Amino acid sequence: MSAAGPKTIVSIGECMVELAAAGDGLYRRGFAGDTFNTAWYLRRELGDGWRVAYLTALGTDATSDEMLAFFEAGGIDTVHVRRIPERMPGLYMIHLAGAERSFSYWRDSAAARLLAADPEHLGRAFAAGDAFYFSGITLAILPPSDRQRLIEALGAAKAEGKLVAFDPNIRPRLWPDPAEMRAAITAGASVATVCLPSFPDEAAAFGDASPDATADRYLAGGVGEVVVKDGAEPATVATPDGRERIQPATITDAVDTTGAGDSFNAGYLAARLSGIPAPEAVRRGHALAGEVVRHYGALIR
Repeated sequence: MSAAGPKTIVSIGECMVELAAAGDGLYRRGFAGDTFNTAWYLRRELGDGWRVAYLTALGTDATSDEMLAFFEAGGIDTVHVRRIPERMPGLYMIHLAGAERSFSYWRDSAAARLLAADPEHLGRAFAAGDAFYFSGITLAILPPSDRQRLIEALGAAKAEGKLVAFDPNIRPRLWPDPAEMRAAITAGASVATVCLPSFPDEAAAFGDASPDATADRYLAGGVGEVVVKDGAEPATVATPDGRERIQPATITDAVDTTGAGDSFNAGYLAARLSGIPAPEAVRRGHALAGEVVRHYGALIR
């Protein structure tokens, strides 16, 4: 890559087949997943100075072919997608109660569980990237040895001065026990330069009494910049030098909150990668999330 060429942010994780209600008992098929959703919106928000790549694993089946084509049609670089015979993408179904959502998952044999299993493939992705994004779900789906390999690669990227962004995105059902979950989330945060937790999840998993307590814990663990999301409440942006609270606009016409946090992360990171100060980046994250929740499903196409 020449000095004048675009930089690359690599989003790491799992994209799944999404089934969203389409009315009359019918479902609409899409493709989505937490870190892929963020990659999708990063591509939308970032200018020509950045390339967005996705690091994952897919099968060699027809659905995987269609998913890969969807990535490419959305402008996502697929050079770091592994193809693994005898594996397929996972699947999830959205259940809505008003605008709030819950999910059912089928992902035990998903190809994405092997995304960090090949050290050479992983090494090429990290050599090519200028910034990285991953989540607690990324860590949860990996075998412990592969999880450690990925964390070490992210730590090396951070040591080289590259931006490493992490959303803990805590999902207890994905973990064998709470202690392993907390240890892995803490290890993931330790290799991040930016952490984007959600306060309700952190309070449940770590017992944090307030967004400030969440911010303090991650700052103490070595993160340089923490943005604690809290739904309709103010987001807290914190660094070792201080903190600020940013109130999101009131949304009265939300129809589906799927992808709200993922799109917030994209708006925030795109702004920060473009040199915009953190408080304004939070406002851009809120604005993008506010647009997304007015649509069904995770992705606005």
